[in-house]
Amino acid sequence: MSAGRPARWTRRHLELLADAAATTAPVIDFAAMPRILPDHDLWDLWPVQEEDGSTCVISGQELWMALSAPILGHPEERHDQARIRLLAKDGDRWADLGHAFADGASPGSREWSGSAVRRPDGTVSVFYTAAGRRGETPPTFRQRVVETRPALVADGREILLDPGAGHRELLRSDGLMYLPAEETTGAPGRIRAFRDPGWFRDPADGREYLLIAASVAEGDRFGGAIALAGTRDGAWSLLPPLLVAEGINHELERPHIVVHRSRYYLFFSTQRHTFHPDGSAPTGLYGFAAPSLTGPYEPLNGSGLVLRNPRAEPDQAYAWLVLPDLHVVSFANYRSFPGVDLRSAPAAQARAGFGGTIAPILKLTLNGTATSIGR
Repeated sequence: MSAGRPARWTRRHLELLADAAATTAPVIDFAAMPRILPDHDLWDLWPVQEEDGSTCVISGQELWMALSAPILGHPEERHDQARIRLLAKDGDRWADLGHAFADGASPGSREWSGSAVRRPDGTVSVFYTAAGRRGETPPTFRQRVVETRPALVADGREILLDPGAGHRELLRSDGLMYLPAEETTGAPGRIRAFRDPGWFRDPADGREYLLIAASVAEGDRFGGAIALAGTRDGAWSLLPPLLVAEGINHELERPHIVVHRSRYYLFFSTQRHTFHPDGSAPTGLYGFAAPSLTGPYEPLNGSGLVLRNPRAEPDQAYAWLVLPDLHVVSFANYRSFPGVDLRSAPAAQARAGFGGTIAPILKLTLNGTATSIGR
């Protein structure tokens, strides 16, 4: 691909997938993982960043956000109750700082993943996905990108976001470059996407961008894409996609970029059941590299695979996020039960196999377009 034109992730790349130790995560010991929120599931973590990409530190604690929902019923139902949580990290210890926003502040019926950056004036720009409409029953799957910019209030080790800040819609799929994400019915893995805004400041031009999990018209319904949006004079606009899964995958989730040794590394997560055919590639972290934000991109390790769950535990973790120091965070998803898909199993069985907390942190090594993973 040439710069400025979408990269294509194709079946030809997937044919290069190799079952290698360098791209396989260690098996997780679910029993050894502490629950940060005893009464809530926790998933999809991201740090509050400084504008240089580093993690924000207040009173000696790193600030993080994650999705949360009460532990009720089937784990898959958590998406219908998701709220953004503010967390503090002090070494290996995590502390719950409560919901990031006041009840009813979001324009959606729930809050899905995003990103956050602290501004020089002491506010925090939180970009997130507003799903559905406030007060709706049952929940729908309309998705749009929203920003709120509350002041960060810190009094000793007590940290919160000003609950009075407004929430404004920034972007929605345009129906031209990106398919509308406005379905009234559906389920995770089977709906169009316009979500997971990942903030990025390009060191080449100093401009701010958002990477968004999106959908384009490619083949049947397998048109997962990574949309790009840019801002000028405070106004956001959609740009052509950076990457399109050419008829092979439905969802390229939680896209983000890390610049390392002058290369732009574009990462995203996807699940085995969103590939076409189902299960033709593993649940994992995938990535591409380029000399600039707009390309030309080439897949890491030939196939795009950066990190996969082990064969014995194909769903043990998900929603990987690579930090600028190349540490990789994720959440503990489902343990494996032979012959059982816990996503559709009875609630009690699924709950017994669900992690719902932070997974062990891994470390990524990047060497050009070759990668390896370690603890």
